[in-house]
Parts: sequence; C-alpha cells; structure tokens
Amino acid sequence: MQEFDHSPQPDHKQSVRKVILPSGKMIEVVSFEDLAPCGEDLHICPECCSELVYPIAWEEADHASWEVTLRCPNCEWCLTGIFEEATIQRFDDVLDRGTEALVCDLRQLARANMEEAIVRFSAALYGGHILPEDF
Repeated sequence: MQEFDHSPQPDHKQSVRKVILPSGKMIEVVSFEDLAPCGEDLHICPECCSELVYPIAWEEADHASWEVTLRCPNCEWCLTGIFEEATIQRFDDVLDRGTEALVCDLRQLARANMEEAIVRFSAALYGGHILPEDF
C-alpha cells in the first residue's frame, strides 16, 4: 500500500474537516489551500489572523474597484477600504465556499435532527405512548 505525505508545503495551509456519511461512518477530509501574500486575502483579519472576516457593506467605487467595509467577529476589527476587482473576486470566491460549507453542514444537522426525531417517534409509537386522541 502506497502512503502519501499529506504535510502542507510552507506556502500552503492545511485544513481538516470531519464528515459523517449517511451510513454513520465518519471520515476526515484533508484539503490544502495556497496562501496568498499577506494583505491580499480580505477574509483574514490582520489583527488576530481569524479567517472569518466578512463584508458589512460594499458598493462599486468605480468601474474597476469596490468600497468595502469589513468586520472580524473574533476581535471586532473593522475597516472600510477600496479594493481592486481581482481582490474582491478572490474574496467573493472565499465567501461562496464558506456559504457552501455552511449549507452542507446545515443539511447534515437537519438530517441528523430529523433522524433522531423519527427514532423517538417510532419508539413512542411502538411503546404505546402515542394514542389516536393525541392527534
């Protein structure tokens, strides 16, 4: 069996995410992301290094740049600045990936909650704890 070195290179960031499959088996997904030069990633807080910076407001400044107000929920850092289209596009891509991850996690949580409710309801039904007059 061939083993792979999953160690990130110095110019990469490693992230591990645990995913529970419908079968109940849990797997870890390891991903590596290229690190952009410091100051180019709007989602990274320059004060506390949190990767949760998000836009409070943004509007087009001119045909090639945007005025964006950023906020870090970790340390309350805020900034309003004008950024070029390429920087904003990278930021938007990060926000889209974050949204996709949140929606995926929400679906998994909703499914797990529904499965638990069904198990409890079935147990109560078969145990005779639910009667026709309960409806």
